[in-house]
Formats: sequence, C-alpha cells, structure tokens
Amino acid sequence: MTEQLDPQTIKERQRHEWSLAAAGWRKHDARLVEVTTPVTRRLLGLVGLAPGMRVLDIASGTGEPALPAAEVVGSQGYVLATDLSEEMLAVARDKAQARGLSNVDFLHVDGEKLDVEPESFDAVLCRWGIMFMPEPLRCLKQAHRSLKPGGRIALSVWGPPESNPFFTVPMGVLAKYVELPVPQPGEPGVFAFADRNRLAGTLAEAGFRDVRVDDVVLAMAVFDSGHEYWQYTREIAAPIAALVSQLPADVQQSVGEEVALAAARGSSDGRVSLSGCPLFASAVK
Repeated sequence: MTEQLDPQTIKERQRHEWSLAAAGWRKHDARLVEVTTPVTRRLLGLVGLAPGMRVLDIASGTGEPALPAAEVVGSQGYVLATDLSEEMLAVARDKAQARGLSNVDFLHVDGEKLDVEPESFDAVLCRWGIMFMPEPLRCLKQAHRSLKPGGRIALSVWGPPESNPFFTVPMGVLAKYVELPVPQPGEPGVFAFADRNRLAGTLAEAGFRDVRVDDVVLAMAVFDSGHEYWQYTREIAAPIAALVSQLPADVQQSVGEEVALAAARGSSDGRVSLSGCPLFASAVK
C-alpha cells in the first residue's frame, strides 16, 4: 500500500528537491529558456498580456514566465513572481538584474497560501507548477481571488505519460533499480493533471469560467548523445534526481548507461530527440 503523506510533508519534500535542482537550472538556463519559449509565449498569449498589466506568476522557479511577462508589460506594468524554493528564486533575481528589469518582485511563498491583495492582478500565470501541489484547488482559489473581474489565468501541465518520452524514458530505466511510488488519484506528481477533465474541472471548481484546454507537442530534449541528455536530465529534473540519489554510485553509473542507450535508441553516442506534450488551460474570472 502506498504511504499517504500529509500536505506539509509533501511540500517540504518538493521544496527540498527543487532547491537542490536550482544549481542545474542555473547551469542550463540558456537551453531551458530556448526549449520552453514556445510554452511561455503561449501562456502570455492566452491571458492577452499587454503593456501596463499586473501579473501574478505562481511557481515561477527561475523566472519563467515571469521575466518575459515583465518585458511585455513594461515600466507601467508589474509582475509578482512567487515560488516555494528560495534557491530557484535566487536564480530568477539574478536574471532580472542582468536584464535590467525593475518592474518585477520576487516572493518566497507557498502557492497554496499566496494571500495577495484581492482583485489586484489582471492575469495569473503558472507554468508546470500546480501538478506538484498537494492541494492545487487551494492555489487556484487564491489565484481566482487575486484577479480583477474579467481577469484571465493560463497554466501549463504535462499531458499523458505516453506523450512525454523526454521524462518517461529515464523513469522506465529507473523502475528496474528502485521502487517507483504508484501515485493515487489526486496525488501530486508530474502527471497529476494529465487528465484534461480533471484540469478543466479543478479550474471550474475554483470559480473560473470559459475554461479551455488544449495541447502541443514539442521537442523537449535534443542532444548530440545519450550521455549528454542524461547528465542534463539528472541535473534539472528534481523527481528523477531524487530517485537517483537513493542508489549506490555503481548503480547510478549503470542507470546512466542504460538511459543513454534508451534515449539514443540503442546507440549512446547517437543523437537524442525526445518530445513532450504540455497541456494548456486558460479561463476567465
């Protein structure tokens, strides 16, 4: 039977794992931004982002999509970037300073306990965040409360596992070496909102209307070799890094070799190209 963890324990685990991953996100920032730019642009478009708007970005991590949003809304606009990990936000702050952005603030806070001023934002964004929350409805109710009447929310999550080999290939290998937790319905995890109906229904339950859900297929992992892909993945994918850390060093080496072969379809020195399929949801207050 799967152990049931209380929400606070889950949050502390998430905070710990993503804080450890912050160094990898800093190291690979240029690649991460390049790969995920289509997702960020889609989110900004779904809320109709324009100069002068006020934006709340939940689970902003290293500043995406908060920083691109800050560039769009300009000096007359404002962005509040929030995240559970202070280490991730530290990367975002450095990036904002490097870009000369003075219209964005950073808040280290639990996404389910935002407690921002009611009806103070024109748009809410959340890229790959709510699926890791133990009580995502609480977060979405906070988001709804923060929006002005007619304000819009746009978020992305991951679609079904079979549509996301960039993540499931290494997980398939790891399953041979470590017992993978079997997620129960409603439990947080990478694919917690892979069901479109659950995604749409949770937004509606939070009070949103005109909910729309669609998807897109992207090249999420393109590398010259399987080894390069594995090194990158274990440095930026917190759930995978947490599993690998449970293994002895020699087993970690074996896992890496197997993942490299699987990712490059039988030749670890072959080129890797693995896709991902994010779901997008948008709605209106």
